[in-house]
Amino acid sequence: MNNRDEARLKFLDAAGWGAAEAAALAGDASTRSYQRLQLDGKPAVLMIAPPGAETPASPPDADEASRRALGYNAMARLAGPNLNAFTSLSTALRAAGLSAPEVYAADAVAGFALLEDLGDDLFARVVGKVDEETLYRAAIDALARLHGSGAKPPRDDAYTMLDYDALALETEAALLIEWYWPLKKGASASDDLMAEYLALWCDVVSGLSAPHVYVLRDYHAENLLWLPERDGVEKAGVIDFQDALFGHAAYDLVSLLEDARRDVDPALAEKMIAYYRSLGGPQFDSDGFRRDYAILAAQRNAKILGIFARLAKRDNKPRYLDLLPRVEAHFRRDLSRSEIAPLRAFFAQHLPELV
Repeated sequence: MNNRDEARLKFLDAAGWGAAEAAALAGDASTRSYQRLQLDGKPAVLMIAPPGAETPASPPDADEASRRALGYNAMARLAGPNLNAFTSLSTALRAAGLSAPEVYAADAVAGFALLEDLGDDLFARVVGKVDEETLYRAAIDALARLHGSGAKPPRDDAYTMLDYDALALETEAALLIEWYWPLKKGASASDDLMAEYLALWCDVVSGLSAPHVYVLRDYHAENLLWLPERDGVEKAGVIDFQDALFGHAAYDLVSLLEDARRDVDPALAEKMIAYYRSLGGPQFDSDGFRRDYAILAAQRNAKILGIFARLAKRDNKPRYLDLLPRVEAHFRRDLSRSEIAPLRAFFAQHLPELV
């Protein structure tokens, strides 16, 4: 038994779950891992988040230079090793009426959280058994509730929710040149080309509206659970939201409808965008939403192309290469939108296969 095993048992004993049976659950692309626990017929999920496994998160008051010095997590404003991000956001989402897991116990210093088990019925697994449009309407209903709740960003000593600012957006978009480019070209891009690319992004994201809602950041069919026994917006269970930021309403629509892991029929996607817009109320800025959607679709898919290439090359997870063609198809469609015409010209010159 190593130190982490001892710390795990100590945490579970303190939470009253020391005698629970444990089985590994499939993880995600992060450094976190999960176990399903059973104790006297009651299930729970143990989140294991090693405190030193990632670079530091951004301090709330860090300037751009400090964030660059700290590394990618701080630049992109990821939660990194801060488990308080998950627990604080779970409380906030539940207060807004969403089905986020209840936190039974947590120790941020040790890196453990004991969570409500929302089951195995991911949207991606039950689609076909459950009507696809029913599932996606439930996901949109939950987003609209969150966006209309007026929920304020959590800000306390343990965790402060930050804005999805220009540096975070540009840092993520840079992953395409840092990782996808050498995957396709066989060599790294020059500093001048990276500078040209980032200058274009700087100009494009300056057109976004001001951040004004929660952005859960990975809102898609493998992070949503179907809970048909619950009512209303609670039918969509929400997980994997620890990296949430205060940002733009369109972002999570992009994440849901331009899914990197499953095909969403373009007609259904348009129908769901229209459905979301119908829930926006009299103050909804339709033109601004469409502009933000176009910009953030390109930004998110540029990021994912880079992340999947990085997972394959750096982290020895070649299965992510199989997902690239779908994301490339999303990105080609994104580049056709007028809001990001300068980026289309860049890719037409340097990576024409993406245009």
